Amino acid sequence: MASRFVDRAVIHLTAGDGGNGCASVHREKFKPLGGPDGGNGGNGGDVLLVVDPNVHTLLDFHFRPHAKAGNGKMGQGGNRAGAAGETLTMKVPSGTVVFTEDGELVADLIGPGTTFVAAQGGRGGLGNASLSSKARKAPGFALLGEPGETRNLTLELRSVADVGLLGFPSAGKSSLISVLSAAKPKIADYPFTTLVPNLGVITGGDTVFTMADVPGLIPGASEGKGLGLDFLRHIERCAVLVHVVDCATLDPGRDPLSDVDALEAELAKYTPSLGGKLEERPRVVVLNKIDVPEAAELAEFVRPELEARGLPVFEVSTASRKGLRELTFALAAIVEKYREAQPVLEPEKIVLRPLAVDDSGFTVEADPEEEGAFIVRGARPERWIRQTDFGNDEAVGYLADRLNRLGVEDQLAKLGARPGSPVTIGDVQFEWEPSTPSVAMHLSGRGTDVRLERNDRIGATERKEARRIRREGTDEFEDDLDADE
Repeated sequence: MASRFVDRAVIHLTAGDGGNGCASVHREKFKPLGGPDGGNGGNGGDVLLVVDPNVHTLLDFHFRPHAKAGNGKMGQGGNRAGAAGETLTMKVPSGTVVFTEDGELVADLIGPGTTFVAAQGGRGGLGNASLSSKARKAPGFALLGEPGETRNLTLELRSVADVGLLGFPSAGKSSLISVLSAAKPKIADYPFTTLVPNLGVITGGDTVFTMADVPGLIPGASEGKGLGLDFLRHIERCAVLVHVVDCATLDPGRDPLSDVDALEAELAKYTPSLGGKLEERPRVVVLNKIDVPEAAELAEFVRPELEARGLPVFEVSTASRKGLRELTFALAAIVEKYREAQPVLEPEKIVLRPLAVDDSGFTVEADPEEEGAFIVRGARPERWIRQTDFGNDEAVGYLADRLNRLGVEDQLAKLGARPGSPVTIGDVQFEWEPSTPSVAMHLSGRGTDVRLERNDRIGATERKEARRIRREGTDEFEDDLDADE
């Protein structure tokens, strides 16, 4: 039967897209142009990773690696905003570490309720009611919703334990954790019986600590031999490392000293991704199986040399339970000392750092692949491009005004851009025309709504001219009447 324990998974996440804004005009009897009333689009849903104490493996992600949050709804007329997309919450075990595709550590999730936004939902577009201003009282366009973030992440489970048991296969690690705690690992007389880490809770006096039984290690484990490379990560968080040595082994060429040296060499080669060095962790050596007479003699022989290295040594037998009480209290004392040495965790402070006065929020540089072309980069210009409906002249004009106010046109002119120079922002390339900032299109100045384009109202200038003509005509008529008389 295949193992149900999975401690590494690659997931593909897609956050929800933001809903489009609505371009609408209020309709009411005797009010042909009641003003814009288009609502905003809803924001797309986020993808969250939340630590759940009832989850102990990454098995669900192994079988279902793809996940997508809900999309935001489009805005509607009557100032009705679209509904926000549904947030997708994915439960992970405590000790989950999140990496990007490039291997960059982005989150270390420890403790129930810890939350990480794995993919950010897209922002909803503004409706024309929100875009109205004194200069643009009846916008005939709305902004588009932004697409949700797409990310590929690697999840790795790092066991959260105070004590880590290390040793060669069949050294007695599983037997030790089974007699010290309520854990029930598989125990057999063949190598690599333990295929998954086992956790046990142990009480020593007033101290309660956890112990992790890591699958057996062999020389070359740090390079991927055996099961070592996959499970060495489970000891990165341990406060103390315990070498469990089989003093009753019948394998030729093996003895307690060589076993400890071989495992220490593998620990020195392994580089923890969470920081720190394993060689700096406290060590304890457990000489196991002393219920066998030959093993007891060997333990007494090697004990002085191990103590000369500064290593605490304990002779135990899981069969007769000899020496287990002393080992338990010694480990509890080391764990308690380690905990006291750790800095006190303080609540994270939210620091607001305003942008520098000279921070324009964008950069303009020459396009290395096309002579005379330019590339504009920046969060705001690229977001504005994604929000623009290029099938609407007025929306394009609004984009041009925003880019001009931001200073893009001035920067292009300083770099030597000429009318017609190709300019790329995000995924869109257009020709630069200074007369219509950053946009080479003829703008109508109105939206695509026919009712907005039609205007039958007589202006003030026309009314004044009509009064003048009527007045002059009246004066001429009176002069002619006087002459006839």
